[in-house]
This record gives sequence, structure tokens and C-alpha cells, in this order.
Amino acid sequence: MKRLFRYVLLLTVMVFAAETALAQQPKIRLQHEVKRKETIFGISRMYEITIQELINANPVMNTPGYELKKGDIINIPWPANQPQSDEQSAPSKPSTTQIEMPAKPKDEVDIRQREIRVGIMLPLHKINGDGKRMIEYYRGILMACDSLRANGISTDIRAWNVAEDTDIRTFLEDPHAADRDVIIGPLYSKMVKPLSDFATAHDIKVFIPFSINTHETLVNRQIYQVYQTQSEQNESFINHFMERFSDTHPVFIDCNDTTSQKGIFTFGLRRRLEGNGIDYKITNLTSSDAAFYKSFSTTKPNMVILNTGRSKELTAAMAKLNGLRLNHPELRISVFGYTDWMLYTRHQLENFYKFDTYIPATFHTDLQSPKTNRIQLKYRWNFHADMMNTLPRFAITGFDHAYFLFKGLHLYGKDFTGASGMVGYSPIQTPLHFVRLGNGGLQNRSTVFIHYLPERRTETITF
Repeated sequence: MKRLFRYVLLLTVMVFAAETALAQQPKIRLQHEVKRKETIFGISRMYEITIQELINANPVMNTPGYELKKGDIINIPWPANQPQSDEQSAPSKPSTTQIEMPAKPKDEVDIRQREIRVGIMLPLHKINGDGKRMIEYYRGILMACDSLRANGISTDIRAWNVAEDTDIRTFLEDPHAADRDVIIGPLYSKMVKPLSDFATAHDIKVFIPFSINTHETLVNRQIYQVYQTQSEQNESFINHFMERFSDTHPVFIDCNDTTSQKGIFTFGLRRRLEGNGIDYKITNLTSSDAAFYKSFSTTKPNMVILNTGRSKELTAAMAKLNGLRLNHPELRISVFGYTDWMLYTRHQLENFYKFDTYIPATFHTDLQSPKTNRIQLKYRWNFHADMMNTLPRFAITGFDHAYFLFKGLHLYGKDFTGASGMVGYSPIQTPLHFVRLGNGGLQNRSTVFIHYLPERRTETITF
């Protein structure tokens, strides 16, 4: 009798333990077949669950070295904070590339009243640097969509891996390409014309994010071109220099850099100064201390401009200026530099602060700012990797571009031009504002001056 009682007790405990373990397992909502380019992050966002909830429903994901592969069947649990049903259901507003759903005519509902349908046509692969950079840029776009969704802005994104050796027209044959509101891409100039023609035929906006300078921008009103040529940047930098520093005494220092291409900027600036009747001086790094000093004004603030972007010559010039400041502390000296100098911040930061330095650029990656730190941490959490060590950070560029563009389309629909002040978005790294080129497309004209103040802080002056 005692032995029978022990067996009954043991069986009861085993059944209770099994029921408890079963109750603790996530309730499975449906199963999902993994498609190419899908990620754990993307799938979790697709079904509006957390990454940890997805992993809990698929313990194999905790295996060291686990990789999501095309064709895998994974469990999709119910969200912990959502009532559960016996019926399987898919997400109501997908924001990833792989949900198959019937295409809706774009004119059926105003874009401001529905999800924004976005196409990504960039090289999304790990074969070379182009692909790796664009994957990071694309991840930034996904993070922006996640942030926008929290503010009530939905997106439906489809991505195509448009590598350099492919014909973009084969991707444009996909029926889902024609139902997009906007396509981000391409990366290569040869693809612009066929994409431009396709966009015109289907009333789709095209957002070209990187260094393409195309004639299509002059004739196609659907195009947003982010890139500015070096000559366009120089013109912008000179205009803002003249507006901001008209009361300074410019001093040009010849750094004897035979490889420099900065003469285009310094020559253009000197011509503009002469045209406005502003006196300036030219000196040389090899000049004697006395001759060097004579080039500076004792009554006005001095603005120093070098004719090089190289680190070696910059270091020599800073040493020369430090010697001048030591012997003549009464002189007021600022320095106007080049975008290249951001690469030397680690070694030149103290000099930048000391000489009230301005660096012109089209972006500013402030690695010390809380906003930059937060997005880098979020990127690491979502993708289990750090952003590439580049300037600018491609993921942050993707985030800024997508947030600006999608919010603008949500607010203004087809009338969104990206003009200054339309969106009211404070970028983390990459400011944007577009102007219409005649009767053609839109080109970004935003530039910044990064100002290193003597009180050891940095400000970004956006134009």
C-alpha cells in the first residue's frame, strides 16, 4: 500500500511539473518561414513582439553561432501584453520587406492616411565594402521606421539587393516595385536613368542618398538628390564664410603641400574677399616668426585658412600658431578648416578648442553626444554588432534620411519637397533641406559649421 501511494505521488508530481513547464512556454501564435535577408530584429518588429519573446519561443536561437537561414521554420509567439486567441493571425501593419500582401493602388487612399510604401534598391550584401556599408545604412532605415511607428507613422518596406553587376530593370519588373510611394537608391550612376524613367511612369519619388551627380535631377521632379559636388560645397562654404566672418582679418597660410587640392576653395574665397573689398594676407609655414606675425591684425579677430587638408601640415601649422600665441597672447586667432580635419579630432582636439576652430561639412558625427550614444547602443542591441568605424556613421545616416523623408511624406504627402522647416526634425548627424532645381528635381543644400569653442564645447551651426 505504501509503495502504491509513493507511485501515485510520484506520478502526480511529474504531471504537475509537466503542466507547469507547458504553462511557462510561450503560446505559439503561428509559424513563419524565413525568407532571404530576414533578420531576428526584422521578424520581431514584423509581428510586434520583442526579440527576447521570439528567442524564448525558439530556444535554438540561444545556440552559440546560430544564424537565421532562408527556409527555416520558426515559432511566432503571442506578445506578452496582448490577449491571446486560438486563431492564428499576422501583423496588421507590417513594416518589413517580406510580408506578402496584395498591392493597393497608391491613389486609393491619401498617403497621409495610410502606411508609406517604401522600396530600397541598394547593394545589400556582404561581398564588398559597398554592400556592407549599405546593409548598415538599411539597418538605420529600419530603426527609423521603428521610432516613427511609436509616433503613429507606419511604413511598408521592401528591399532588393541591387548589386553593381546587376541590371536594375530586372528588379523593376517585380510588381511590388510599381506600388511604392518612394524608392531609396540607387548607389550606382548607371542605374539612375532606368529608375528615373520607371518613377515617372508610376508616379514614384526617388531618394538618391549617396555620391551620384546626375542630369536626371534637372529634368525629373520626382528625384531627391542628397549629394552635393565638391564645387557646390565650396560655393556654399564660401557664401556662409562671407556672411559670418565679414568682420575678421583673413590670413592664408601656404603649407607647401604639393598634393593639395584645397586651392580651389582658397582661390574662390580670395576672389570673393577681393570683390567685397576685404583685405587679407598670405604667409607661409617657412616664414620667419617676425614675418609670420606681421600677417596678423592686432585690432581685429584673425581668421586663419590653410591650403591643405593633410594631418602632417595641419600639425605643423598648429605648432606655428601656438608659438605665435605664446609670444603675442593679445592676438585673437580663429581657424577655418576642412571636412577632412574631422578625421584628426582625436589628436587635434585641444588645438581646435584653443583656436576657436570652424570645420565646414555636410554632416557632424558627435561621438560624445547623448543622442549618438543612444542610437549606437540601440544598434548594438538590435543587430548584435557595432556600427562601422567610419565618418559619417552609415546607420545614423540611414536613420536621419528615413526619419526626415518618411515623416515629411506623412505630413505633406505628394507635396513634400523637403524644404527647410517643413519637417521639424533635429538630425543626429546628417541635416537635410532641399531646393527645387528649376522645373526639375530637388537637391540637398544643407551644410554645417562645426564650431570648437575655447570653453571646450562643440556646437553645430546648420545652414
